[in-house]
Amino acid sequence: MPKVKIQIDGKDILAESGKSLLEACRENNIKIPTLCHFKGLGDVGACRLCVVEMEGTPKLLPTCTTPVAEGQKVKTVTEKLTKYRRMILELFFSERNHVCAICVANNNCELQDLGYELGMDHVRFPYLYQECKLDASHPFLVMDHNRCVMCTRCVRVCDEVEGAHHWDVMGRGVASRIVGDFNEPWGQSETCTSCGKCMQVCPTGAIWPKGAVIGTLAKDPQSVSDLVEKRKVP
Repeated sequence: MPKVKIQIDGKDILAESGKSLLEACRENNIKIPTLCHFKGLGDVGACRLCVVEMEGTPKLLPTCTTPVAEGQKVKTVTEKLTKYRRMILELFFSERNHVCAICVANNNCELQDLGYELGMDHVRFPYLYQECKLDASHPFLVMDHNRCVMCTRCVRVCDEVEGAHHWDVMGRGVASRIVGDFNEPWGQSETCTSCGKCMQVCPTGAIWPKGAVIGTLAKDPQSVSDLVEKRKVP
């Protein structure tokens, strides 16, 4: 693929045409926070944490879905971006019921890690305290909607990697929910293969194995990434 010349944080970079800005940044050790992105899965720009400023537009652009183009001048670290990302994180915490101290993913949660990175020590927005269900009907796994951030990683890995397309999205706005089949209990599904990939790619403690207790959830997302790489056609 041909190369294009772009500038990121004042540094000239040659990036491969067809790649995203996020890929270009990570290939050049430029850190960009993400939550919905997972290497190997299609990007949807859901979390908006990876936004950057670009010369020539007043909009903040998501790097995961913005392709590189000749002459781009991008800023990844500004006061505006820091404030914006912090606000997004606080909204994530206030929308559902994230209580780290009693979560199976405590100390192994990407949402929690981002909170530490951005210095989030309180939430300025009122909590919604939604009544979110917990589906424990599956023989081995549990879906806890209280901890879901609607990143749709589970939906995409089930569709793109496992090929089962058990998971999907229902509703809009704060009423959005991840659902299986036609909003049936997980344990009654005829499409779920019980592969566990949805749990491995989940960035929080929304999907966990039965028997897990506070702070004991162990995941191996690299196993899914490795599988994606093996499935790529040369």
